[in-house]
Amino acid sequence: MKKYIIFFMSVLFVVFLAACGEKSKDDVLEKLESTADKMNAYQTQALMTLQTGNEDQAYRIEVTHKKKDFYRVLLKNEQDEESSQIILRNKEGVFVLTPALNKSFKFQSEWPDNKSQPYLYQSLIQDIKDDSEATFTSTDDYFVFETRTNYESNSNLPYQTIYFDKKTYAPVLVKVLDNDKKSMVEVEFTSFEFDPELPEDTFNMEKNMTSSIFGVPTMAQEDLPSELQIFYPAEQLGAELVEENRMETENGDRVMLSYEGERNFTIIQEMVTSYPTSAQSPELVNGDPVDLGFTMGAMSETTLEWQYNGINYYLASEDLTKQEMIDVATSIHQTAEK
Repeated sequence: MKKYIIFFMSVLFVVFLAACGEKSKDDVLEKLESTADKMNAYQTQALMTLQTGNEDQAYRIEVTHKKKDFYRVLLKNEQDEESSQIILRNKEGVFVLTPALNKSFKFQSEWPDNKSQPYLYQSLIQDIKDDSEATFTSTDDYFVFETRTNYESNSNLPYQTIYFDKKTYAPVLVKVLDNDKKSMVEVEFTSFEFDPELPEDTFNMEKNMTSSIFGVPTMAQEDLPSELQIFYPAEQLGAELVEENRMETENGDRVMLSYEGERNFTIIQEMVTSYPTSAQSPELVNGDPVDLGFTMGAMSETTLEWQYNGINYYLASEDLTKQEMIDVATSIHQTAEK
């Protein structure tokens, strides 16, 4: 009889340990989904660091979300305050705003749905749900997932490691990894507030265009570069520069670079000019916002447009994939830094 009592107590002890032990992957995912479903809004601040090959690029980020489809993402480039931008989704659509240049794009896009966004809470949870092979570990302070990413335009970043606080289930750190599991993008969350009180005009486009972003005022016309300096892509994908056509327009110099070879493409560079009515009449783009690492761009199936350091860049090609357009664009920036 004594042996049966000991056996029964042992079974109870094992069950007790299991009940009090660490949560499983499914337990944590269920809690994350429940937390996201119950809250009406959140606001978070983070530091995003990108490994660019030359020197790291750092952004301060503030994300404000209101259930279900309203988002405002403030992106301040620590090295170039005038390139600070806002990704905005409201009832009118999806916009990328550059207040310092009074420039705005409106996208025919469902952003941020169905694509990985390392600084958005719902996106991180969705990536975990979508990856049946996601791994899960638990440390003293964090729940840690490693999942596949869903970057349509960047196949060079297929993995991510996501850290959630064990007490609050808020995101703490996201590392986006390359094919060798090397961290290329890190998003460190410095604060995360559930259900904050938000001003009524938080997601108003005109309000966000006219107010300063992280204290950066709108750029005056005299602050823009006075002369166009041409930059060439280091990544040419087997093509060669066959024509460089420079012209004068009413807004200043414009140059068109034509590349021909294995893959043909054209790059146009011109001075940024003032856009006094852009808040009321944003430029329409049939595509998606894309993060180039140093600025946000506007991407369609055959074009990529962005602004940086007072210059408009426009890349067009029937031959390049989206990833190849990004590679060419980022190589122009790397050339500009040298």
